[in-house]
Amino acid sequence: MAVLNSSGLNLAAKEHMIGGNPLTRLEAIILFGVSNLPELVYEMKRDGHIIKSKKIAFAAAMVRVNKHAVLQPPSNLPIREIMLTEYWVSR
Repeated sequence: MAVLNSSGLNLAAKEHMIGGNPLTRLEAIILFGVSNLPELVYEMKRDGHIIKSKKIAFAAAMVRVNKHAVLQPPSNLPIREIMLTEYWVSR
């Protein structure tokens, strides 16, 4: 497994999570340009952070994204049925 560079976009995503904010893969891509969130989570666990996760609806993640950007899915996309994994740093 490749080790991520801890600068730039990855660092912004890490700081977001360390600051107590949850993050899904959708948010990581759109807000931070991080295409492989599970690898970032792996690196954070290796560095000693306790990372928790749970499943949330795509619609919930979309609401959070829309606070900072505009995300409009196709009308036929079942956004309440699609589930994403949300990660956060446990304190």
